[in-house]
Amino acid sequence: MFDKVLIANRGEIALRIQRACKELGIATVAVHSTADADAMHVRLADESVCIGPPAAAESYLNIPRLLAACEITGADAVHPGYGFLSENARFAEILETHNITFIGPTSEHIRTMGDKIAAKETAKRLGIPVVPGSDGAVKSDAAGLKVAKAMGFPVLVKAASGGGGRGMKVAKTAEELPMALATAKAEAKAAFGDDAVYIEKYLTKPRHIEVQVLGDGQGNAVHLGERDCSLQRRHQKVWEEAPSPALNETSRLKIGEIVANAMRKLKYRGAGTVEFLYEDGEFYFIEMNTRLQVEHPVTEAITGIDLVLEQIRVASGAKLMYSQEDITFSGHAIECRINAENARTFTPSPGQITYWHPPGGLGVRVDSGVYQGYRIPPYYDSLIGKLIVHGKSRDECMMRLKRALSEFVIDGIETTIPLFNDLIRQPDIANGLYDIHWLEKYLAKPTA
Repeated sequence: MFDKVLIANRGEIALRIQRACKELGIATVAVHSTADADAMHVRLADESVCIGPPAAAESYLNIPRLLAACEITGADAVHPGYGFLSENARFAEILETHNITFIGPTSEHIRTMGDKIAAKETAKRLGIPVVPGSDGAVKSDAAGLKVAKAMGFPVLVKAASGGGGRGMKVAKTAEELPMALATAKAEAKAAFGDDAVYIEKYLTKPRHIEVQVLGDGQGNAVHLGERDCSLQRRHQKVWEEAPSPALNETSRLKIGEIVANAMRKLKYRGAGTVEFLYEDGEFYFIEMNTRLQVEHPVTEAITGIDLVLEQIRVASGAKLMYSQEDITFSGHAIECRINAENARTFTPSPGQITYWHPPGGLGVRVDSGVYQGYRIPPYYDSLIGKLIVHGKSRDECMMRLKRALSEFVIDGIETTIPLFNDLIRQPDIANGLYDIHWLEKYLAKPTA
């Protein structure tokens, strides 16, 4: 096991990793920008190192400074969390050359799954169902039109690199395709430094279903069920739940075993999430995230398995503790992402938290790195906390969520709590009848 883990992240996920390390008896190093000097994870770590000014490029994304922090503190492993350098193959390679373990998959797997075209080809080879689309990058408008006509409009143009909804454009007709290709290429180049794009069939009313996996890199892998992440705004997840209200036991076990078997063949190491669009009873692979997900707590709630602790164990060379038969599912869990944003316009709301009262009680968990008096900096993602509730059934979970939201008080800034108070009262949400377009349509309606 590791002696000291450097946490190359900030906010709630840095604190989450720190807690797992403490329970394993591992010392922790917090890195921080000057803007995060008073952050909770910095206060609670065994050691801390300032790695630069507020801009992420000069701090949390600066590999030489992170490497220097490892050398200064003697850290023998790095946990990247999510975002920042968590899916950066070069970072993983550099750490390994300095005999520092990257707590995550191999650089080869990160690189393969980070390229959406290579990921799709790999998924096909491993027996995972994929969305119909182009074989590789589309080189010209003519080539794109040929592919699109063969599968039928509408189609989705997607960046080969990156994610988060950037470099994604829908073309409903042949006339719209050239503009969609040009715009997607430009966005992809600006965001990821790579203008390669490909084309997929655009599904009209799909759900976003993702399967959580764990592997030890030695051929052992399990799935921990699925999460439904269909409530999204601009391709950003807002509300996640497990299990999905749309699946029955047969379909969830079938897709879970397909994914777990693929990870065994791949000899995948660590936590990963295989994401699908689901429509009319069919699953279509869209991508794999080779890291911990923001929404991992809902899986922990229904399985009782600490995903971060398992990441650390298998990265140290240990075999997976569980076989598939050991994985059991209990109840239902929902996560709401609490952002420092206006609940309707989603305008960021940095500033000082003057009052902070998180909810509690049976089945309620709040993952957050903020506290009363903390000043939220304007430089980073606006996520300030995650409210996770668990119940014996979805109905109980929904009632518990309603109660927890009513107890959650944050003053001094605007948050998205009012949005969730509104969503919990919508019949479609109560009945689990929503797809990936539902929230966008709901938000487009005029307010009363």
